[in-house]
Amino acid sequence: MNRLSALRTTAGLLALAGLTASCDLQKDIDVELPAIPAQLVAECYLEDGQIPRLTVTETVPYLASPEPVLPADVTVRLTLANGQVEVMRFFPGVDPVTGKGYTHMGRRPLVARPGDVFSLEVVDTKGRRLTGTATVPTRVPIDSLEYKFNDLPPARREAYVLTNFRDPAGLGDYYRLQIHRDSISREPEIDYDVEDRLNDGKTYTLGTSYRFDPGDTLLVTLYHLDRPYFLFRQSVNDARNANGNPFAQPSAIKSTVQGGVGVFTVLSYDRKQIIIP
Repeated sequence: MNRLSALRTTAGLLALAGLTASCDLQKDIDVELPAIPAQLVAECYLEDGQIPRLTVTETVPYLASPEPVLPADVTVRLTLANGQVEVMRFFPGVDPVTGKGYTHMGRRPLVARPGDVFSLEVVDTKGRRLTGTATVPTRVPIDSLEYKFNDLPPARREAYVLTNFRDPAGLGDYYRLQIHRDSISREPEIDYDVEDRLNDGKTYTLGTSYRFDPGDTLLVTLYHLDRPYFLFRQSVNDARNANGNPFAQPSAIKSTVQGGVGVFTVLSYDRKQIIIP
């Protein structure tokens, strides 16, 4: 190698080394998360004919253990539609139908008619107070259920399901469709929300993809939601999708309660069964 070639080789190696050094952009940064006081968290879904159940926990720091914190010094008051106040007892358990846990329980089945208003108050010895109000939505019945198979060979045949109902006149109705296979204690096969903005006062048809097998027993549930609960569900889904995604916009939970975090609502729904032959 002559002197000129050696100089060129040396210059190339120096340039490559400089480029490699400039690409080392990693830098460790310690971020101090602000200390935010723990808030009360309530989750309560009232149903007509069912004993009221409620879950009370506390918020925890973002990087803390995911195990729930159950405050023991809590008093829960449920104001019924007739004005009577019922103090819910601390009685932790698991709902045998839904499989969900709860911390507090009422003493008698609830009477909830469309338009009835219920109120919730949760207080503790630290001075924290969470409140909420919920109105019973009208029940919107399922008119009919339909299914149709694809055109694939018998071994690969699958059906979709259509749920038909009529939306009441007037904007501001929100719905949640769930379809369970065999039992509602399992995770739903279908679970999504819609609003009547584009189909007010008309017949709705909510469908699925081809995913159900011959012989399946399906439980189809149509919930009629109020607006606060609909927005709460949307915010929870947005927050779940944004969690861990550096390119997603952070989403705050739109609680239906005040003085804390969570949801207090009354479920109004119609449920029908269909068997795919």
